[in-house]
Amino acid sequence: MIDFEFEPKLIERLKLYHTVAEQMMRPISREYDEREHEKPWQFFETMWTAAGTAAEFQPGGRSKKDGTGGGASTRNLYTIATTEELTWGDAGLFLSLPNAGLGGAAIAAAGTPEQKQRFLGPFRGGKPKWGAMAITEPGCGSDSAAITTSAVRDGDQWVINGTKIFCTAGQMAAEKSEGFIVVWATLDKSAGRAGIKSFVVPHGTPGMTVARVENKLGIRASDTAMIVFDNCRVPLDHLLGSPEVSRERGFKDVMATFDATRPIVAAMAIGVGRAALDCVRDFLNQQKVAVRYGAGLHRLTAAERDFIEMEVQLKAARLLTWRAAWMLDAGRQNSLEASMAKAKAGLAVTQITQKAVELMGPLGYSRRMLLEKWMRDAKINDIFEGTQQINLLIVARRILGYSSRELN
Repeated sequence: MIDFEFEPKLIERLKLYHTVAEQMMRPISREYDEREHEKPWQFFETMWTAAGTAAEFQPGGRSKKDGTGGGASTRNLYTIATTEELTWGDAGLFLSLPNAGLGGAAIAAAGTPEQKQRFLGPFRGGKPKWGAMAITEPGCGSDSAAITTSAVRDGDQWVINGTKIFCTAGQMAAEKSEGFIVVWATLDKSAGRAGIKSFVVPHGTPGMTVARVENKLGIRASDTAMIVFDNCRVPLDHLLGSPEVSRERGFKDVMATFDATRPIVAAMAIGVGRAALDCVRDFLNQQKVAVRYGAGLHRLTAAERDFIEMEVQLKAARLLTWRAAWMLDAGRQNSLEASMAKAKAGLAVTQITQKAVELMGPLGYSRRMLLEKWMRDAKINDIFEGTQQINLLIVARRILGYSSRELN
């Protein structure tokens, strides 16, 4: 039976995060949307001190190595709930928080037990840590088989060469103390996807350079960087998992990263969508416009029908997302459910925020409110960690039983 119930102490923790979102993130949301490349250091320090460890936001991976079940952990489910609360405050600020982030999720999914302990364990001196993941390249987006960044063994080191773009939190992870980037590179280009592995590159590693920081439509409080690897050397044990190139297994260990990260991105979308929905609800209440849930559709106004539909889509996305996280906690294979949650939430939040701006009219389009910002922030959830189209393709393949060669 699926169980989404939290322990009382975790419920209290979520209430605390909602207070943080409301009283610390919302007041500076507009400021750091406009000052894109500046950082709210006082906010970071407060959050780091309160959390005590970057593992606070880190998914824990499957409870059993074979993914066959068991496990009473709620760590991934709790991460999802925490993410929703904080992105209700501000998605860009959430992504900029010092934590292991998507890079940490990659280590949790593909790393050995020793690597997880080494890279995700307590941080020296209590210093903040930023983690990032580098996948996309100038000539490679959704088609991971087209990755050209290479990793070649040279004695007791791997030598990495290539360029990665659109790395969320890439600047902070590459340049700040205790930061790291998980970079996807190929050991054997002729092996296609099977040759792709992921490597942990610590901050300040010679040969890793932040070449550019992007100006963006949304999530502007979070940096998005281009990173160049030029004869960048890391120890052999910084390759996550096994270095063996197996055509039979492909790069399932690397792709397992998305089983953990896609529900997190879906939860981000839900947080932004909930913020927009709450804003419209408050406005309707102020105008003394009641939504008549018990009335027939033919009796509802257009605004009532739109609002109810927004609620329905948000709740559907949340249930799919919580299910994907719950399955990960239970040690069950969730690749299909993770893609379903990501696809649904990305589409839902885009539609919800656009409809919210429409319902609010000129007020929603103006900068007097955060609605227009939430509409801008929402779109990224339909793009990164696999676009809407890619996730729908994955869902179709898994439901119909087709391979990537048979259905593309």
